[in-house]
Amino acid sequence: MSDPIVLSGVGITPFGRQPDESVASLAAAAAAAAITDSGINPADIELVVFANSTQGVMDGQHGIRGQLALAGIDLGIVPIINVENACCSATTALQVATAYVRAGMARHALVVGSEVMTQAAPEAILAAFEGSWDVANRDESIARLADWGSGTPAPEDAVELASRTVFMDIYAAFARDHMTRFGSTAEQFAAVSAKNHMHSVHNPNAQFQKPFTVEEILNSKQVVWPLTVPMCSPVSDGAAAAVVSHLADAASPGRAVVIRGIALGHGGAWDGKDPQGHVSHRTALRAYKEAGLTPADVDVAEVHDATAVGEVQQIEHMGLVPYGDGGAAAQRGDTAVGGSIPVNPSGGLESRGHPIGATGLAQIHELVTQLRGDAGARQVDGARIALAENSGGLVGVEEAAVAVTLLEARGK
Repeated sequence: MSDPIVLSGVGITPFGRQPDESVASLAAAAAAAAITDSGINPADIELVVFANSTQGVMDGQHGIRGQLALAGIDLGIVPIINVENACCSATTALQVATAYVRAGMARHALVVGSEVMTQAAPEAILAAFEGSWDVANRDESIARLADWGSGTPAPEDAVELASRTVFMDIYAAFARDHMTRFGSTAEQFAAVSAKNHMHSVHNPNAQFQKPFTVEEILNSKQVVWPLTVPMCSPVSDGAAAAVVSHLADAASPGRAVVIRGIALGHGGAWDGKDPQGHVSHRTALRAYKEAGLTPADVDVAEVHDATAVGEVQQIEHMGLVPYGDGGAAAQRGDTAVGGSIPVNPSGGLESRGHPIGATGLAQIHELVTQLRGDAGARQVDGARIALAENSGGLVGVEEAAVAVTLLEARGK
């Protein structure tokens, strides 16, 4: 690896309800922070890749989102590529930027993800999520999900939240299948959520910074059984950004983090039988192969916990724990900071927040912070190799898009 591709700078805004902000203002703030962190001059940026998933539905801006969002930053006439790939948009944008830099088409590429979701009418928010699965075959998809989770039916007295996104029903079906397949429990999902909310107490950019006990989570308002409100990611506003460079061009090479591998896969072919056929597992294998690493090398991970069961599934697909052990690992403390494989030290989507087009880059921001040793009270000791898994949408019974990124600290 004579001249590796690196993350030379990262930036992020606070996540949460931000009624005075816009997609553009948040994007500009995150981009400026990443450029400053990289130490380069904005004039050195030769490509921008912009991620956003919902602005078309939220306010009718279907095109040229990046050109408008970054109009306040003087970047000359560099190309701006707009990326939409559901909740996987930001890491998809990162992969595009990495490919450009690796090919020698840009010395420095700026990647930005920005989303404002809380200011829209409730029906627009629901519609934004609805557009990330097969709307042409909605009834068939609902029937398939009902069958998928039928092995562990909801209790007769279960209460469902009247207004919820379709993805909460999707994750509830995933949860009930996992319970049937592996014997996992609602208490285990609550342990995942409690762990992530505890992590977020130490993240000043997190939407929620309040700890919850397992009992408090289990006794909270149900969204759709077995998921309660603290187990589910909120609607959020926020932005995150990164600068991708050749190491030789980095202004502060000592702070640069190496991109060892990045793989993107699309789902829809899994028959629901062998978990190793799932798109997340297959994509992880590609990323590990590119990086020349194995799951045993990973010191810290950020995975896509749009609900607590999402974390359970994804750490199993990543090979970080055996299949069926994701929930039990949280109960044992293995996935907490200080445990054997810390997961979502940022608080994850459940607690850090989930502004869709920014989420993947928020994961990257956290992992770069960890690999630099700058995470403060949530720091994972000795972190050298980090993994990010970012996924979105649904086709069949698996995610429509999955990205897996492996990073390495320099000089460790």
